[in-house]
Amino acid sequence: MRPHEIFASMPPEQTTAFFGALSEQCPAVFQQAVHAASLAMKSRPQYLLKQPLDKRALAVRRSLARVAAGPLAEEILASYFIECRKDVLETWLDRVGLEHEEGVLKEDAPAPPDSAKLAKHVAGYLDGSDDPDRPLLLMAFGAQSSIDWPELDGLVKAHQAKA
Repeated sequence: MRPHEIFASMPPEQTTAFFGALSEQCPAVFQQAVHAASLAMKSRPQYLLKQPLDKRALAVRRSLARVAAGPLAEEILASYFIECRKDVLETWLDRVGLEHEEGVLKEDAPAPPDSAKLAKHVAGYLDGSDDPDRPLLLMAFGAQSSIDWPELDGLVKAHQAKA
């Protein structure tokens, strides 16, 4: 799944929670997303900023769901997990044994674990909690341009279908 597809598939409740956390904990990134949404809507950013959070979040999600917004969508997903949900990110990175410093990978393009180990890691990570950010993290992790783990997306989808 590509970053823009992640936003396209995000349910409204998760969208509001995601952008609410982003606006509180990483306001500069949220402002960047609002400005991108206002450009896509051909409106002024002040219009969106005056909207209630749920409407503002849905407008931003719609703009990030466009193919052209892929690089910005990737950046926003990364910022969300590094700034707002570092605990979820670090739990995943530690589980798969990737070296990192506060959620930032030390290696640019880490190789994936073998198929059986990756399946075990995904199942253990997702079965360990009902936190909706866990599957979102795995999709966002797999969507990063420096990550080439093609099996990850299918494992996450298969696990969600079972749940």
